[in-house]
Amino acid sequence: MSVSPPIEFQARFKAPFATLGICTSESALNRIAFLPVDTPALPPVRNSIAHLVCAQLTRYIETGDTIFDIPIRLQGTKHELDVWAAMQRIAPGKTLTYGALAAAIGSSARAVGTACGRNPVPVIVPCHRIVAASGLGGFMGGKREDSLSIKRWLLNHEVAAMGRHPQPLVLQ
Repeated sequence: MSVSPPIEFQARFKAPFATLGICTSESALNRIAFLPVDTPALPPVRNSIAHLVCAQLTRYIETGDTIFDIPIRLQGTKHELDVWAAMQRIAPGKTLTYGALAAAIGSSARAVGTACGRNPVPVIVPCHRIVAASGLGGFMGGKREDSLSIKRWLLNHEVAAMGRHPQPLVLQ
């Protein structure tokens, strides 16, 4: 049995809902991992892309309306890349159902959900904006016990920041 080497993060960003482990190359963001909220930040940031990611995440946490313009290196199937590209066109504070996104790209809701769960850079590629027709849907492929509370936080944060509702929207 082989053991995977530990992931080397170029930054760890403290967010209200988790610590985000940020993996970059010198030219692009490659991955964001949700770490336990009590994981300490990782100073100093190790390269300019990691610094840019942290700066834009800080703005997102402060305002909720950030449009990320970080160079990203996404690796996946053609279908996954299509889903991730479509998600990036959804404005902050807006949502789209799995079925609506599937119809837009000629896919199925289940396949869209699978691609969402495989998103390597959540928050930046906003898979949290994809919801079920009758509720919140899933998040992070169910890899964490608190995944839906993170999705709920992100959506409420964006909706409140956009001023669309006097109180945050609470999806079940």
